[in-house]
Amino acid sequence: MLKKPEARAQTAPRLTVGFILAKRFTLCAFANFVDVLRLAADEGDRSRPILCKWTVLSDTMDPITSSSGIAVQPKERLGDPRRFNYIVVVGGLMDDAEKLSPAYQKFLHEAAEAGVPLVGVCTGVFMLHEAGLLDGYRCCVSWFHHSEVVEQFEGLDPVTEQIFVVDRDRLTCSGGVSSAHLAAYLVDKHVGRAQANKSLHIMIIDDALQAEKPQPGIPLDLKTQDQIVQRALLIMQQNIDMPISVQEIARRMGNSKRQIERHFRMALDTSPQVAFLNIRLDLAQHLIEKSDKSVAQIAVDCGFCDSSHLSRMFRRRYGCTPQALRRPIPDSLATSAMVEDAPQLEAGA
Repeated sequence: MLKKPEARAQTAPRLTVGFILAKRFTLCAFANFVDVLRLAADEGDRSRPILCKWTVLSDTMDPITSSSGIAVQPKERLGDPRRFNYIVVVGGLMDDAEKLSPAYQKFLHEAAEAGVPLVGVCTGVFMLHEAGLLDGYRCCVSWFHHSEVVEQFEGLDPVTEQIFVVDRDRLTCSGGVSSAHLAAYLVDKHVGRAQANKSLHIMIIDDALQAEKPQPGIPLDLKTQDQIVQRALLIMQQNIDMPISVQEIARRMGNSKRQIERHFRMALDTSPQVAFLNIRLDLAQHLIEKSDKSVAQIAVDCGFCDSSHLSRMFRRRYGCTPQALRRPIPDSLATSAMVEDAPQLEAGA
């Protein structure tokens, strides 16, 4: 007599995540996070919640509409936060940011007291801060919103140089694709690196990035605590391809041109015009080294008239042309050139 096959024992998920979605939450940040969990949870893309489990929580069970108009139906009420490894708060648009309801705040404080790590995604970071759950913690915010954060959220310790920040039992990211990398970090920690990489590769995202990886926006080496200079630099970053005058920057900020020039001189020992040019050249260098775009296209993207204009400014700052930076001289040719040039250098010395 044939024996019936024994039922396969169900294994408890290694990673469980509860999501709280804000009004008009950013769908991209939420979907990227969930899809990393989904793809890591099962073989292939079968999507069974075996190794990872996730759910959307609510205090009312009403549908939650994203900023794109797509609504998500919550699956579980808040309940006991200890059933999760992490609670993730996904925020929405800056202009629509609202405080979390008393029920959500109570739930999150209970989670914190129970030692359940809290995750802030996009403007979910600000919601955690307003709930008093980020006091004494570093947190990641988008470089794009840095000036607004400084103005609106007193006491927040924002980091704009990383794609996500892990500070003890608080994890934060600026949203977008960085939420996929933060999710992959959690999968790597609880499930395994192979599953984390598998998720990202299926999503056509390159290998997992570490928290310290700079945000893939615009490289900025100019550091200052001067808020007027910070706001001016942000406006410059947002107008890379169509550079605006210092006078226009001053008008947008409600300051005088002379004020801005004085603050730049005191904070950075340079003029706003030079700082703006350096920002554009830094981005051009970044694109030349990291992208396949033509030099002509990079020139346009960085606000230069044409490739010749970019090449002149580039050579002046970096001592070489964009083309030379992109195509390094092979060692054999470089050695040969040095030998050939040696007599001429001696003669001209």
